[in-house]
Amino acid sequence: MRRSAALTSVTMTAVLALSACGGGGAGGGTASQAAGGGTGAKATPATGGTVHVLANADFSHLDPVRGFDGGVNNFYRLIYRGLTTFGAGPGAEGTKIVPDLATDTGKPSNDAKTWTFTLKDNIFFEDGTPITSEAVKFGFSRAFDPEAGIGSPYGKLLLDAPKDYKGPYLSGDLDTIETPDPKTVVIHLKKPFADFPSALALANFTPFPKGTGAGAAFDSKPIASGPYKVASYQRNASLKLVRNPQWKQETDQVRTAKPDAFEWTFGLDPATIDERMLAGQGTDADALGQSIQAATVARVQTPQIKARTLSGLNGCTTYMGLNTTKKYLSDVRVRQAINYAIDKDTIVAAMGGSLLAQKGTSIQPPTVAGRVDYDPYPYNVEQAKKLLAEAGLSGGFSLTLDTRAQPKMAAVSVAVQEALKQIGIDVKINNIDTSTYYEVIGTPAKQNDMAVTGWCPDWASGATFLPPLFDGRNITSKGNSNLAQINDKGINARIDEIAAMTDVEQANAAYGELDKEIMKLAPVVPLAYEKLILVNGANIAGAYQSNSYSGGVDLVSVGLAKPTK
Repeated sequence: MRRSAALTSVTMTAVLALSACGGGGAGGGTASQAAGGGTGAKATPATGGTVHVLANADFSHLDPVRGFDGGVNNFYRLIYRGLTTFGAGPGAEGTKIVPDLATDTGKPSNDAKTWTFTLKDNIFFEDGTPITSEAVKFGFSRAFDPEAGIGSPYGKLLLDAPKDYKGPYLSGDLDTIETPDPKTVVIHLKKPFADFPSALALANFTPFPKGTGAGAAFDSKPIASGPYKVASYQRNASLKLVRNPQWKQETDQVRTAKPDAFEWTFGLDPATIDERMLAGQGTDADALGQSIQAATVARVQTPQIKARTLSGLNGCTTYMGLNTTKKYLSDVRVRQAINYAIDKDTIVAAMGGSLLAQKGTSIQPPTVAGRVDYDPYPYNVEQAKKLLAEAGLSGGFSLTLDTRAQPKMAAVSVAVQEALKQIGIDVKINNIDTSTYYEVIGTPAKQNDMAVTGWCPDWASGATFLPPLFDGRNITSKGNSNLAQINDKGINARIDEIAAMTDVEQANAAYGELDKEIMKLAPVVPLAYEKLILVNGANIAGAYQSNSYSGGVDLVSVGLAKPTK
């Protein structure tokens, strides 16, 4: 999950991550590591009422082929359904892949290069249109649209398609997805992929009625297949979901749909959100907030607040991408020097201290299966200066750093700026609006020298971390995840070798070793592994940290203990 996958949006979960999107890795959990206790909410929600969500920024996109960050992927599950989805429940329950619109998680053939799915009965879109195999085919093919398909890369990475295919609006039907009858879908992949059911849990594999959603239509008025539909939406201000009467509980083993409605309020100052969540007055008792600010941490230690607090690693890596196509950063010695020059302790301090972050060393975070714990570039200013001298750049030069216009990221960017000043690099900070940030840095033509971003695993596998970020064959003109724009034959070949492994544990261990090989080329600077401290309203029930959505609260299970009309 970018920007997560990434980093997640600064909405309900307010974490750093890059859609994308899916899972928090194998080792996450709901332990209150940072705040020191509390289940966060009563266990079982009642039916009815409205859950309120207080948010700093709006979602990136309501269209699931456009958005790909943890906050919006979590939201998508309320209004959209796919062939498969992530289970609901804390810990490992939330990383299981289960059937959703399909009767099972698929039948592979042709060495897992071909997958067949059968759709359930009585599944409909919000307008009463049946969800058929044709709708699945149409929805999947939207990922190839050059304008809309800027979200999750997995549709373009996995689905077999002609090289010049540009989605259904420009190129028509995608013949490599067969629809022999209304309930049967046969999907052909570019190459064998044994974990395809996990990829299908991502939001860009969302069915839609054929011919709908051209342009940015779904960004203002989506067509729901889940338990809720959009009742009203004012960009950057508010969003309200109400029940979708066409959704049938008997067809859905994951979504409980206890609340009658969800209401988001966007554009709130993070400090204001903290104050409202701590006070918990009025409808704020029925609210979810975002990860609290550093200044608020000490105030969550009281027993009353602890009882409604969730905390722990968000399962993502905050990192700085180094654009290897740029003049100075094309030299590996310069990239290595930048890695040595950044004191990760100052990054952790900028993010609020050790209760809210820990130092980043490897690309993969501690929650990813097979991850190796190592530190290739311990803080060493003299070594950084030596490398720049070898590159003939001891006289200094300037670089531009892209970052989000958000307080925490501003603090991180200043810490980077101060660190690189020590080795003669003048960093100019370029602030970009949060809601469009990932779209901008994911467009190579708009990308500057460096960018502070992050990535979360899309499901519990190392396969969803390194290939999207470093496979040079998948660099795209829009929606690009490889911010370093590195295209190394050795890395690409090793990615292919690991992808061919049928033993998942062996593959994850191999990705752990590949992490070390990639960092020899220093295309990124791992900065930190962020932690969340989430304070929920006193009337919130069924809340737990989800391993599948960057450590935030899984929205499909949440509700109110005592609903009011």
